[in-house]
Amino acid sequence: MAKVRYHFNTKSLTYEKVRVTFRQRFFRLLSVVATGMVFASVVILLAYNFIESPKERILQREIEQYKLQYAILNDRLENIQAVVNDLQDRDDNIYRVIFESEPIPSSVRKAGFGGANRYSRLEGFKNSDLIINTTRTVDALASQLYVQSKSFDEVFDMAKRKKDMIASIPAIQPVSNTDLRRIGSYFGYRTDPFYKVTKLHEGIDFTAPIGTDIYATGDGVVTETEYSKVGYGNFIVINHGFGYETKYAHLSKIMVKRGQKIKRGQVIGHVGNTGKSTAPHLHYEVHKSGRPIDPINFFFNDITPEEYSMMIELSQRPSQTLD
Repeated sequence: MAKVRYHFNTKSLTYEKVRVTFRQRFFRLLSVVATGMVFASVVILLAYNFIESPKERILQREIEQYKLQYAILNDRLENIQAVVNDLQDRDDNIYRVIFESEPIPSSVRKAGFGGANRYSRLEGFKNSDLIINTTRTVDALASQLYVQSKSFDEVFDMAKRKKDMIASIPAIQPVSNTDLRRIGSYFGYRTDPFYKVTKLHEGIDFTAPIGTDIYATGDGVVTETEYSKVGYGNFIVINHGFGYETKYAHLSKIMVKRGQKIKRGQVIGHVGNTGKSTAPHLHYEVHKSGRPIDPINFFFNDITPEEYSMMIELSQRPSQTLD
């Protein structure tokens, strides 16, 4: 039973019964409900932000475990990257060097991914950076491993062709030369006999009587023959494959024709004194990938280490070319 309330009327000096209207009761109830809702909201807000539920604690432990596993995964990826880097280094500086092949440019090995953002689907999460960095590392490794795989395919193909390469690379002197002092001029900057200026001499001049046999220094195909009274005079160019070419100049006689297949040691012409020449000799050049290189390093099949050392010593002396 509800309590009856009274209040003291100061005018009549009597106690009168307090009458509560429906409107007052409604507003009191509304006030109580509003106060309860505010209090509940505050409690719920505090609970969600500062008090973890058992389910939230389980999820938090799972997240921490995932972070640990990602850290372990990234560490393993770094180890794999180190192994890939070692493979790339060996490939460029050992395997490809053995087979006389150019290393793969870093721009090819480290090529990125163009186009739109590949990782936009991974953005917008609390740990997006961790996931994106790991995914990017995996993608980069996959790309590098693909390039390395293609490189090993190429190296394997070169290994199968090693026999052909050994036969094709220039490896003997182009004339019979037992007296190494008969080399008139070596590769390098020398004095031109006509213009008396110093310029790059792109080959070696072998002095020999007119008519001396000239030998192909490696297997290949004749790509050019020319008869001329200027410059190189009568000359032959042989393509040996694998980036190598040799040139034989100032010949008195050419004994091969363009397109003819040649074997190492085959006589291809005779020494002469044609073109821009001061005396009978053979001007011999070796080119690798279109650039002239010192032929002195390509006589390893018919000279001893002592003779090679002697040639190196003689090549250091200043001299005048014969052409």
